[in-house]
Amino acid sequence: MAAVPAERERPRRREERAGGAKRRRRDEPPQEPPERPGESPREPPAEPGYLALARGLLAGSAPARRSPAPARPAGEPADGDPGDGDDLLGQLIRDLNEINEVPFFDVQLPYELALKIFQYLGKAELGRCAQVSRTWKILAEDEVLWYRLCQEEGYLLDMSISDHSCWKLALKNCRAREHMLKTNWKNRVGAVSQLHYEPGRVLCDVHCCDGVVMAGYSSGEVKLWDTRTWDYRAPVLAAVAGPGGAGALPHVSFVRINSSLAVAAHEDGTVSVWSLLLGQEPIHHFQHNQHLQALALAPGGTAVATASGFQVRLESPDDRGFWQTPGTFEIQKLVNFLNLVPDVTGSPVAVAAAEDIVYLLKAEAPGRILHSVYGQPVTCLDVAAHEAAFGIKTFGWLLNEPNQILLYNLETNQCVTKLGNSMGAFSCVNLHSSPPNMLVAGNKDRRVRVFDLRCGEAVCCVQGHQLGVCSVQMDEWKVVSGGEEGLLCVWDQRMATKLWEMHARHPVRHVWFDSHILITANIPEEKNPRGSSITEDDPSLHRKYRGVIYSYDFSVDQLAVDSVLPICRSSYDEVSGYSYNIGLAVPYDSI
Repeated sequence: MAAVPAERERPRRREERAGGAKRRRRDEPPQEPPERPGESPREPPAEPGYLALARGLLAGSAPARRSPAPARPAGEPADGDPGDGDDLLGQLIRDLNEINEVPFFDVQLPYELALKIFQYLGKAELGRCAQVSRTWKILAEDEVLWYRLCQEEGYLLDMSISDHSCWKLALKNCRAREHMLKTNWKNRVGAVSQLHYEPGRVLCDVHCCDGVVMAGYSSGEVKLWDTRTWDYRAPVLAAVAGPGGAGALPHVSFVRINSSLAVAAHEDGTVSVWSLLLGQEPIHHFQHNQHLQALALAPGGTAVATASGFQVRLESPDDRGFWQTPGTFEIQKLVNFLNLVPDVTGSPVAVAAAEDIVYLLKAEAPGRILHSVYGQPVTCLDVAAHEAAFGIKTFGWLLNEPNQILLYNLETNQCVTKLGNSMGAFSCVNLHSSPPNMLVAGNKDRRVRVFDLRCGEAVCCVQGHQLGVCSVQMDEWKVVSGGEEGLLCVWDQRMATKLWEMHARHPVRHVWFDSHILITANIPEEKNPRGSSITEDDPSLHRKYRGVIYSYDFSVDQLAVDSVLPICRSSYDEVSGYSYNIGLAVPYDSI
C-alpha cells in the first residue's frame, strides 16, 4: 500500500483534535461563572419539604419544618438525586398507609376497622391473608389477633396481652408442647415415681387436686405431696386427738383436698380441716358420735359435708372466717355416697345417696327426695354444677330391666335421660371432670363406657380389665381406668383401643390426671394385714401389703423404665426402709 502524503495527513489530524476537544467539553459539567467581588456566595438549591420530612422520619428524628416547595408539573423529577428521593418518598407513603388505612380491594379502611374484620378469621385464614401484601401481613400478625386465638384454644389463660412480645410464637410453642405431651401419653414416655410414707403403714385413702396429693394412713397420719415441684418435704398434717385421749390415732377413713382446704376423717368420727396456706395445724375440728360413712368437700369452695349414721351435716365458714353449721339433716337410711354441688353461691348444696334413695340437701331448707325406687340401690354417684348422675342396680332376672345411669337436673329435679343397658352394675361414674355433654362410667362387667348426653347413647365401649372397674376419668381424646385387680389402662377414646397398661397388687381406687401428670392410688382392702402386730415399727408388715401411689410425669422426655428413683430426688429425712424393704441408706451424692 502506498504511503499517504504528508500534506494530506496534517489536515486530518487537526480535525480529529478539534472533534475530541468538543466531545470533552460536552461531557464535562458546566462551570459556574466566577463570583463577582462584593456578592454573597450562592446557596445550594433548597431540598423539597417531603424529602426532608422523609429523611427525618427514617432517621428517627423530627426535622425542622421547611416552607413548602413550589409545585412542579407531574412527572418532573425532584431536585437532587431522583432515585434516592423516590425511594424515601415511597417508603414513607407505604408506612403511612399501613398505619392509617388498609386497602380492602377498592376500599380504604381504617386500621381499627380492618382489625375488627380480621378477628373473625382463624389461624389458617390469617396465614393466607399474610401472603396478600405487606400491609395485610402486618395486619394479620397483629398481637391482638393472636392473643385472642391463644385464649380461645385454652392456652396461657392467666396472662395479659403485654406478657408476651410475640403471641403468634407463643401459640406455636403451646401447640408444639401439646403435641409432645400427647405423643408421650400414647407411647408411655416420661418419669414414674412411687410416693411412699413408711411411718404411715397401710394406705387408707387418697385424693388429689391440681397435682397436690393427699394421703391418709392406718397410723392416723395425713401426708401431702406436691408433684408439680417434686417437693418431698411437704408437711405431715397434724391431727387432733379424739375423745380417747392422747393415744394412738385411729385409721384415716376419708381424705379430701381442693385448691385451698384439706379435710380428713378418722374412724372414731373425728374430722379435721386444714388450710393449705396457713400451716400444719388444723383450722377447724368437729366430732361425730359414730364413724363416718361419707365425706365431701366442695371442689372450688370451703363447704364440708359429712354423713354419720342417719345424719348429714354441712359445715362452712362465714364472711369473717368463723366456722358454722348451716344445715343438719336426718334421713331414713345409711348414706353410701355424698357429694357437694360445685360453683354454688351462698349456702352449700349436697347430694346424698342412701341405699335406694337420692336426696337433694340445701342448707337452711328441708331435705328433698330427688329419686326413690324401692329395691333399686344406688351403686355410684357424681355431681356437676347443674346435674347429678348416679347408677342404679335392678334385678334384671325378675323385672327384665337393665342397670342404668340416671341423669337428673338439679334445678328442675327431673330426670333428663337414662344411659346404658348393662347386665352388670355400674361401679363408678365421672361427670364433673368430663368434657361438656360427655360422661364416662365403669361397670362390674369389666367394661368402660363413654356416653354422649345429647343423644343418650354410648359412643365408646372398651373391655380390658380382669375384674370390675372402680375408677375412671376422661378428657377429649383419652380415657384412664383402674380395676379391682390393680390394672391401670389408658385408652384412645376415638379409636376404642388400649394404648398401654400398668399392673400393681391392690385395686386402683383413685385416678386423676391433667395434661402432663397422672396420679393413681392402689389402696388395699385390708387395713390390718394378717400377721402384723400393733407395734409402730412392724417388720412383718411387708411393703406389698401397704399400698402405693404412682405419679407419672409425661413432660419429661425419657422412657418410664429409665426414670430416676424417688430416693434420688427425696430429702432423705425419712427412714430408708424396713426389714423386707431394703433401700438406699444414703444418697449417691453423700457417699
